[in-house]
Amino acid sequence: MTRSDNRILVQEHLAHEAEPRPLTADRQAELEMRIKQALKDRDAVLVAHYYTDPDIQRLAEETGGCVADSLEMARFSNQHSASTVVVAGVKFMGETAKILNPEKQVLMPTLEATCSLDIGCPADEFAAFCDQHPDRTVVVYANTSAAVKARADWVVTSSCAQAIVESLDASGEKVLWAPDKHLGNYVQKTTGADMLLWEGSCIVHEEFKSRGLEDLKALYPDAAILVHPESREAVVEMADVVGSTSQLINAVQVLPNERFIVATDNGIFYKMQQSAPTKTLIEAPTAGNGATCRSCAHCPWMAMNGLENLLYVLEHGGQEITIDPDLRERALRPLRRMLDFTANRNLKAAGNA
Repeated sequence: MTRSDNRILVQEHLAHEAEPRPLTADRQAELEMRIKQALKDRDAVLVAHYYTDPDIQRLAEETGGCVADSLEMARFSNQHSASTVVVAGVKFMGETAKILNPEKQVLMPTLEATCSLDIGCPADEFAAFCDQHPDRTVVVYANTSAAVKARADWVVTSSCAQAIVESLDASGEKVLWAPDKHLGNYVQKTTGADMLLWEGSCIVHEEFKSRGLEDLKALYPDAAILVHPESREAVVEMADVVGSTSQLINAVQVLPNERFIVATDNGIFYKMQQSAPTKTLIEAPTAGNGATCRSCAHCPWMAMNGLENLLYVLEHGGQEITIDPDLRERALRPLRRMLDFTANRNLKAAGNA
């Protein structure tokens, strides 16, 4: 799939979708009260991604849920005793939660919330691409459908991709990578691995531009630049820290800088400010043109998670994630490989501490 094809698909998908409407203070308070009660009534727990609306993240925290990246959201769901998991994020996150928690009901505020990386990597086209390169180990990013994961040998997140690819390379394996070409390029450069990249990208992270960062850095020369590796290479090269959402939040806490220029979805500011309340966070500029004009520094699909549709799914049901059992088993294998790899790595790190 070409870059233009991917943008057309994204544009068509966004054309008929809308973000939740603004709420009055009274309406918001009413919704939050009813959501809290509905979570108790349904024996449900709310897990939210760092990129969702701050009100959603706060509700997850206040009700005993969690705010995290996609992998930790699924892990938390697996360890929690609730019989129902409500995933505020995008569809692949709900699917990951269901893959790891088949016995639980997994609901989402809306199943229309997807991801440009997921849209840009159709399972049938990806399977054909893999078939053309049978000598390569298939590694897919978590931002993919259950069907794409089922075709993979490994699933990775941005926090563990380098370590896993480095391990595969050390074993003499050549990698077929999908779907984000920018993250793939970053992993390829930092590991030196032989990688064949699928042509996909994130409509949010691709909008950050090095020229804009240069101008902002000139205004705030003391600021550290934090960049997610889904960004373009020129942007990544300007970063003081390149990392996953969790790693960027940690950087705000541990670095001595008082200011940070943040080149990722601005939904992350809620947790960043919470973890480092005295630090100043500056949103990196975006270009905002073409099909991505609605995504500038904030994912339009993450923005579909609102209090009203969250309450509706809790009170009325629907918007449930279901996965064919055979497909789930095949998608579980590469996910388990990643979970086992990261668990072993953490054990070794703890032993060496």
